[in-house]
Amino acid sequence: MPEFPRVILRNNKADAVRRFHPWIFSGAIKTLEPNVHDGDFVEVYTEKGEYLASGIYNSGNIAVKILSFQPVDDLDQLFLERVQSAYFLRKQIGLATSNQTNCYRLINAEGDGLPGLIVDWYNGTAVMQAYSVGMHEQRDRLVNALKTVYGSQLQAVYDKSGTVLHKSKAQAENQYLLGKRTSGEVLEYGHRFVVDWEEGQKTGLFLDQRENRERLTHYVEDKKVLNTFCYSGGFSVYAIAAQARCVHSVDSSAKALEWTRQNVALNHLEAADHEIYAADVFDFLKTCDADYDVIVLDPPAFAKGLSARHQAVMAYKRLNAQAFAKVRSPGIVFTFSCSQVVPPDQFQGAVTAAAIESGRRIRVLDHLTQPADHPTSIYHPEGLYLKGLVLMVE
Repeated sequence: MPEFPRVILRNNKADAVRRFHPWIFSGAIKTLEPNVHDGDFVEVYTEKGEYLASGIYNSGNIAVKILSFQPVDDLDQLFLERVQSAYFLRKQIGLATSNQTNCYRLINAEGDGLPGLIVDWYNGTAVMQAYSVGMHEQRDRLVNALKTVYGSQLQAVYDKSGTVLHKSKAQAENQYLLGKRTSGEVLEYGHRFVVDWEEGQKTGLFLDQRENRERLTHYVEDKKVLNTFCYSGGFSVYAIAAQARCVHSVDSSAKALEWTRQNVALNHLEAADHEIYAADVFDFLKTCDADYDVIVLDPPAFAKGLSARHQAVMAYKRLNAQAFAKVRSPGIVFTFSCSQVVPPDQFQGAVTAAAIESGRRIRVLDHLTQPADHPTSIYHPEGLYLKGLVLMVE
């Protein structure tokens, strides 16, 4: 067995680890061996010398992110097993073998036993983002595991960690670790999208909204639809293809709107009544006509940290109140929050406050969340970040 540096926990701080929570906070640590540095793979022990877990050390608030609750003697094998397990799950749910969808999340951090790591699959290209120095230093092991699991299907691996690690000590650059740029064209439920993982947000396409985009199609036939914060037009493409009478796409980013145009054209939907507006969504909702049958509210995370949570909740209330004022009776509102620090009850509370302010009859038809290729660990409720509601407004 290799010798890894040790982290010793305080006597009263081991219970969370025994309950399989994958995070150890800095306040739980009693002592570090002198040779422990950011990014090191470490073993965690109690003061009495009982082994608890193995993971990656970082000098921040979350000091250790756990990769295994059993001793590890081969990190290459650990990464291979994690990637194999993740791929098997995507096969089980029908994504890895679908001829209608060839893009999905392969590694969802703690949900797939690799905290601090995201890997999205885009029709032969794997796009990774490491959110810690230590996980970024494991990128060669990840590439080797991906090559073993996917074989000739794997054309390229793009490391986009520089985008999220630019403020850290890591020397992370956005670069290809294997192969080179591919066309970026993917299928999602038969709809075609061009994904720009180099310039786009996150890894290029918001894969977590796939099932919710499909769900929208049940409400839009012959309806006037507003897609706010449209990004690359995912909800718009689905709505137009489902025979919406009219679709308006709104975003403040000129680049996002160009992607929307491109994706509408790629699906041969140019003949549809589709209008694009370059505008701040809040400003647009103040002045637009109050005749939409369906409104989609899919904003970026209003809160990145706990300090911004109250402000975010107020923003969700204001956004939903504006939508309730602009939707016909009876109308449908799809409303979302992807802010991890805003829990479901606070998000629904903000929407409820907006509903009360509107004075309208509003019923909850469905609760939405992230799909099965974005799994969470039952021991790590913090992994649930996407919240959504389907509302009927009368």
